[in-house]
Amino acid sequence: MDAKVHELLNQQINKEFYSAYLYLDFSNYFEQVGLDGFANWYKIQAQEERDHAMLFYQYLQNESQEVTLEAIAKPDKVFTCHMDVLKAGLEHEQYVTALINTIYGAAYDVRDFRTMQFLDWFVKEQGEEETNATDMITKMELFGSDPKSLYMLNQELAARVYTAPSLVL
Repeated sequence: MDAKVHELLNQQINKEFYSAYLYLDFSNYFEQVGLDGFANWYKIQAQEERDHAMLFYQYLQNESQEVTLEAIAKPDKVFTCHMDVLKAGLEHEQYVTALINTIYGAAYDVRDFRTMQFLDWFVKEQGEEETNATDMITKMELFGSDPKSLYMLNQELAARVYTAPSLVL
């Protein structure tokens, strides 16, 4: 495997674990303000991000590449309203999309088709993640100022259950 591709894949493990930390921080915010459905939604997001990290981890191991685990940064944002959290979520997903695109580009440059095929799932997943984040913002804009509607939205988000990714390595 090309050294640059290997480095970027290894770094992505850390970025995905950071994403899990960030979403746990979001979940904590919503628990503290009494929106347990939103908290549930972000706990599940955190589980997804941990699984994403493990997919990168397993891919490197399957390719007989060394995995180097680095320290995971502490989330450092302070939120003053619900919308701030949701907008930070969209911003973060756009950041992760850029990271995936960078790895894909590096793999493309060296004609690493196996890594490109592995990343195809993540490219699709990031499209879904950005759509979900945008939808959360739209719903909050539509319903967030009305307590009854916010309650119903919170109940909708509380119903989300975790499903593991179906990517086969």
